[in-house]
Amino acid sequence: MGLGMTELLGKAALVTGGSRGIGAAIVRRLARDGADVAFTYVSPAGKAKAQAVVAEVEAAGRRALAIEADAADADAVREAVARAAAGLGRLDILVNNAGVYPHGPFEEVTLAELDRTLAIHARAAFLAGQAALAHLPEGGRIVSIGSNLVHRVPFPGIVLYSMSKSALSGFTKALARELGPRGITVNAVHPGSTDTDMNPADGDAADFQRGLSALGRFSGADDIAATVAHLVGPGGRTITGAEFTVDGGTNA
Repeated sequence: MGLGMTELLGKAALVTGGSRGIGAAIVRRLARDGADVAFTYVSPAGKAKAQAVVAEVEAAGRRALAIEADAADADAVREAVARAAAGLGRLDILVNNAGVYPHGPFEEVTLAELDRTLAIHARAAFLAGQAALAHLPEGGRIVSIGSNLVHRVPFPGIVLYSMSKSALSGFTKALARELGPRGITVNAVHPGSTDTDMNPADGDAADFQRGLSALGRFSGADDIAATVAHLVGPGGRTITGAEFTVDGGTNA
């Protein structure tokens, strides 16, 4: 990864779901910009990927902490925030990124799937934000990763996904208003089709997705990370209660 900028030097961040895909790109970018970074991963099966990300952060000269925590587990979410703050000595930045992609006919969604998805996308962000407030100083940042399928839904089969991610829009605007007097900003980033292992740019549905985009291509995970980096850096100090769509113009 190599040494990068120092805009976030002295800052500490927690990224949920940071062992792969967009989350890992955010971890790497924040470290490159100078931050020490803790991140969560969902299960023991992801430990090897998590350790690889830790090694990248440490190679950049920053501290890293990988925390096994399922975002669907309320206690694990709170504990992850506490462990991040204790392990890094402070907490300045929270990025709510952990997510799943349930899809299929509306009538086939099970109660268990409904509850787990809402827990991961909505409840975890809420609880992590609550827990982080005990640590975030003036100038603190909260960013939630939503989806461009919140405001426009161009194909069927994603009612649960779109509904659950839409909660982050209300969370972002209301919390920004509440935390403004404390100097803490709250924003959302809505990725579109992004080249990750969950949705590869050479996958079965990739051509269809490119056809929806004004630019005709997928974003890279680093594109999403760049927007997050701006929001949590000095350039984002007066941006709050805002939503940024990074989707190649799919929602244009």
